[in-house]
Amino acid sequence: MATHMSKCRTWSRVQRFGIAAYRKYSSGSGYPNISLSTPLPGIPKPVFASVDGQEKYETKITTLENGLKVASQNKFGQFCTVGILVNSGSRHEAKYPSGIAHFLEKLAFSSTAQYGSKDEILLTLEKHGGICDCQTSRDTTMYAVSAEVKGLDTVVSLLSDAVLQPRLLDEEIEMTRMVVRFELEDLNMRPDPEPLLTEMIHAAAYRGNTVGLPRFCPADNVEKIDKKVLHSYLRNYYCPERMVLAGVGIEHEQLVECARKYLLNVKPVWGTSTVANVDLSVAQYTGGIVKMEKDMSDVSLGPTPIPELTHIMIGLESCSFLEEDFIPFAVLNMMMGGGGSFSAGGPGKGMFTRLYLNVLNRHHWMYNATSYHHSYEDSGLLCIHASADPRQVREMVEIITREFIQMAGNAGEMELERAKTQLKSMLMMNLESRPVIFEDVGRQVLSTGKRKLPHELCELISNVTASDIKRVTTKMLRSKPAVAALGDLTELPSYEHIQAALSSKDGRLPRMYRLFR
Repeated sequence: MATHMSKCRTWSRVQRFGIAAYRKYSSGSGYPNISLSTPLPGIPKPVFASVDGQEKYETKITTLENGLKVASQNKFGQFCTVGILVNSGSRHEAKYPSGIAHFLEKLAFSSTAQYGSKDEILLTLEKHGGICDCQTSRDTTMYAVSAEVKGLDTVVSLLSDAVLQPRLLDEEIEMTRMVVRFELEDLNMRPDPEPLLTEMIHAAAYRGNTVGLPRFCPADNVEKIDKKVLHSYLRNYYCPERMVLAGVGIEHEQLVECARKYLLNVKPVWGTSTVANVDLSVAQYTGGIVKMEKDMSDVSLGPTPIPELTHIMIGLESCSFLEEDFIPFAVLNMMMGGGGSFSAGGPGKGMFTRLYLNVLNRHHWMYNATSYHHSYEDSGLLCIHASADPRQVREMVEIITREFIQMAGNAGEMELERAKTQLKSMLMMNLESRPVIFEDVGRQVLSTGKRKLPHELCELISNVTASDIKRVTTKMLRSKPAVAALGDLTELPSYEHIQAALSSKDGRLPRMYRLFR
């Protein structure tokens, strides 16, 4: 229909102006014949941003006299992201009540020596179009600000104050207790159980040590954490040698100058730091099972309620992000892929990954099958999360154990290349975002003292072969499984049966014969 209309319009023009005139203008001969690359008269010459060789891409790193590292990555634009990353998280709470990192995350950017309240901090940032945020993980705490480049001096001064001079008033701690209690309630009630399962699988894999310690404050510890406990923790872990000031979108010299001004000879509010009591425990992978019987029938009611599901996560030990095998494991995780059974998208979304092709496409009753890879400085965990109707849990577990065993088979050339291309594509697309570059710079410099650039990582990904995938999988299958189970667990196989399936050639669970059904 549209094509017919355009033909009619063209013919009416021909009739109106005559064929000769129509040909003249449609060919472009009626307009001045000027090349697009020729400068136009009277218009100033455009100035283009240029890159002078590789050094513009490099991450510059300076270590100050007190041990604090300053790392920056220049990026064109009028906004910058600057922040302080601290080598401190829930894994360091072995000698303290668990939940300190959770409390510190919620207390961040509250009143400080220089600012009377959180509102004052936000108003100061608003003048520079800025926002602030604090995030804690199992091994890192990150205080970050995004603002105009012109406000860099104010931003670094504010960050120094927020990290080293928090007031930690009684009313702020009491408010934080309320926030933490609400988050714990929300964690158990939300329809998506992924955060809770991640917490459970870590507790099963690293029972009672380092990354297996709770990331969320346990309900019993909410009242135990006060100013004295927080100061004791901060005195040990918030010292310059364990910090990185990272910035993206600013000149390195400018950032170093601000760091010297606001972070070099500053005495923290808790007094002099003592590195002697730092917990340097190495993660001990134990394997094991953590189960939580829970009625999931009313998780998400409404016009389109989510059916009652049982969630299972099975994991095996992978490797630390400092090891060379980290890249093959990242490719393997991409190759497994997966997602929800109602996830929209095409080939670029991962529809050709193994958990889609072998699991979700073949077993219509499975609602989810997704691969995750968690990696830390001394260990790692590759796991698969699956969910289905409680009556089909045994069958679901067997399907997942079979997928683990099949990882050790030969990877097809096409699926391997696809996984590598997807991983590179994801890496490059994520690193277009300024806050993501900031986090990448900060985390790499904090853990290794240097930064691998995206093109170096892409080269490492390209070099991964099918034999690398087979080698890392064979090594991974030797470890004891970690299992997290949530929901109606009547049909859940025993831990010994899951372990036997992962030690077998075909991944099948041992047969069970019942006299009465």
